[in-house]
Amino acid sequence: MDEATTPHTRKIGEADMTTITRRITTLGAAAALAVSALAGASATAAPASAPAAGTSALCHYGWGSLPKVSATMVAGPLTNLRAGKHTCFDRLVVDVRGSAPGYRVEYVDQIIQDGSGTIVPVRGGAKIKITVNAPSYDGNGQIVYQPANPKEAVNVTGYAALRQVRWLGSFEGTSEFGVGVRARTPFRVTKLTDAGTSRLIIDIAHNW
Repeated sequence: MDEATTPHTRKIGEADMTTITRRITTLGAAAALAVSALAGASATAAPASAPAAGTSALCHYGWGSLPKVSATMVAGPLTNLRAGKHTCFDRLVVDVRGSAPGYRVEYVDQIIQDGSGTIVPVRGGAKIKITVNAPSYDGNGQIVYQPANPKEAVNVTGYAALRQVRWLGSFEGTSEFGVGVRARTPFRVTKLTDAGTSRLIIDIAHNW
């Protein structure tokens, strides 16, 4: 039988070998591109979790959640209440005319209004009562601080820790707020004083 008509014994010519070599080269290039694409995808996806880890590393509190107390009494008066968002905590700022006041800030089971003894509801999984040792009226008895809506003394919509801040009023030279928060997380209290005014600052942590 002729060699040209026997498939199992046909010799591979130079043209056939060139074709096979080209096919192997093409397949190898395609595989290399696929591996490169997978490696590139992994490299670009990895940094996505970095900001969260960096932010978490900043939030070392060490504040605790036990009551914070200072007995200093001042003539005041309390003039304003403000709130602000920060990376690791939500902040409440009580503005006072004159020297920095004393305070009592603590987690409680119920917000109870002094004088009337009324239980006041607030939103959130935990409750903080803030007592500022300064009145909301001046030496002439004129009201200096009175929020338009006592139930929402300051707008805390969209805050991570704060859920509601209620104005409870002034009683015997002190002023009170009931604060609803997401959970019983740590908090700290600090005071700042400058020329003629002072600030009582309460920072409530987002987490533990």
